[in-house]
Amino acid sequence: MSEIEPETLARQLQGEDELYLLDIRHEEEFEEWNIPGSENIDVYDELKSNPDEAKEHLSKIPDDDEVVTVCAEGVISRKATETLHDIGYDAKTLVDGMNGWSRVHRHAEIDLDIEGTLLQVARPGKGCLSHVLISEGQAAVFDPSHYNQVYEDILESYDAELVGVFDTHAHADHVSGGPDLAKRHGASYYLHPADALNVESHPVEDNDVHTIGKVDVRVIHTPGHSPGGVTYSIGGEALVTGDTLFHDSVGRVELGVEAGLEDTDVEENAETLYESLQRLRNQDGDPLILPAHDPGSPTPPVTARLREVEERNEDLGRDREEFVERLANDIPDHPPNFQRVKRVNVGVETVEDEELSTLELGPNRCAAE
Repeated sequence: MSEIEPETLARQLQGEDELYLLDIRHEEEFEEWNIPGSENIDVYDELKSNPDEAKEHLSKIPDDDEVVTVCAEGVISRKATETLHDIGYDAKTLVDGMNGWSRVHRHAEIDLDIEGTLLQVARPGKGCLSHVLISEGQAAVFDPSHYNQVYEDILESYDAELVGVFDTHAHADHVSGGPDLAKRHGASYYLHPADALNVESHPVEDNDVHTIGKVDVRVIHTPGHSPGGVTYSIGGEALVTGDTLFHDSVGRVELGVEAGLEDTDVEENAETLYESLQRLRNQDGDPLILPAHDPGSPTPPVTARLREVEERNEDLGRDREEFVERLANDIPDHPPNFQRVKRVNVGVETVEDEELSTLELGPNRCAAE
C-alpha cells in the first residue's frame, strides 16, 4: 500500500511539490478541522460499505497531480487510495490521517536582538506555537507539546543544556509536555501557583526574573484566560503571551469556569483579562508578540510587533464595557475535550499515554473569535 508519513507531507507542502489533498470524511468533520488546502469529497460511507460506489465521485478529481488521501485515522482513506489506484490515479494514504497530522512539528529561528537564539516550534495540525530560548549553552522551553522529541532534537542540534521548562498557563487545547520534558533533563518546571492545583512545579510570580545564559526572562502575571496565566518577557524584546494575547484576538474567559476549576464567573474573568491586556500594551518599546496559538496551519516563525497587533486586533480597540460584554456573551464552540485536557494540565486528572493523541484531536479554539 502506498503511504506518506505526516512529516514527509509537511515538508512537501512547504516545498513546490504539486499534491492534491483529498479528505474523504463527512463534510461536517472536514469543515470543523482539516489540512489547509485540502478538498473534501464525502465518500466515507461508500468506501466503508462498497468502495465501487465511490468510483464515480472520485473519478472527477484532477489526474495531473499525486493524490494524498486523508481521513481521521488513516483507515478508510486506505480504501480511497486503493479505489483511486483501480481507476488509474497516482495516490498515497496519509499515515494515521488527521491523528498523524496532529503530531507534525516545524521550527525556525526568530530574528531577535538578544544575546542568544529564540526558536519557534509550530504544530500546524493544532495551530499550537511553542518557543525555545538558547543562550551560552543553556536552554529554556516555553509551552511545549507532549511530543517532546522535537525539543530533544533542537537541544542536541544546538548542544544546549535544558535548565527550565515554562508554561504560560494550564492549557485547555493540548496536554503540556512540560513536566515530562523537565523531569527527563533534571530541569525545573515552572507554572504559576494559581494553575498548578496538583502539579509538581516551581512557582512563578509577577516580576520574577529567570536568567538563561545571558538572557533575562521576566514574568508578567496576566490572568483572565486562566488564573495563573503569565507572559514571559524575553530580554525585553519579545513577549511570549500564551493565550492572553493573539495577533488577531484574545484568550477566552469561560473555559476554566466550565471545566469546574475556577470560582470566578466569565464577566469577572473578562474584566481581569482587560486589565492584563492593558498591562501588556504598556510594556516598553515595541516587542514581538509570540502567542501560544495561531489559527490555520502556521509556518514558523509567526510574529508581529505589539504596535502592529494593536492596529489589527479589534479586541484591543474596545473599551472596557464593550470588551467584557463581547467576551462574556459571544462564546464560540469549545475546544474538543477541553474539560479533561485542562484538568490534566492542572494535575487533577491523569491520562494514559496511548489516550493522549486521541484526547487532543480536533481544532484549536482557545481564542475568543
